[in-house]
Amino acid sequence: MIKKFFILFFSFCILFSSGCAPLIIGGAVGALGGYAASKDTVQAEMQTEYDKLWNASLALIHFRGKLIVEDYTRGFIQAEVDASKVWIRIVRLTKTLNRIKISARKCHLPNLSLAQDLFVRIIEEAKK
Repeated sequence: MIKKFFILFFSFCILFSSGCAPLIIGGAVGALGGYAASKDTVQAEMQTEYDKLWNASLALIHFRGKLIVEDYTRGFIQAEVDASKVWIRIVRLTKTLNRIKISARKCHLPNLSLAQDLFVRIIEEAKK
């Protein structure tokens, strides 16, 4: 009986925990109205200054990994974090509205969990 309960409980947890990352990111994004995610990319539009996003992205990359390429004018950062290649792209849409897009791949395979983690941390730091 206990074994069946454990298997049922474990199955239930796996089934409903698959949607946790969007809920966490949705909370971090806040009033933005949401974000978009694909196999290896997370992106959203933020009502914050370009420099705040850029500085938060660079600070996180310097803390978590190794910077490979940075181009302020194009809004492009390439880095290596936790043995994964990471690309961060910040696009100015208006004076205060910017799109941030983070992609991560490890051994040519998508690493969405790393992209989501970096995304949340950058958003939280840029809001300060």
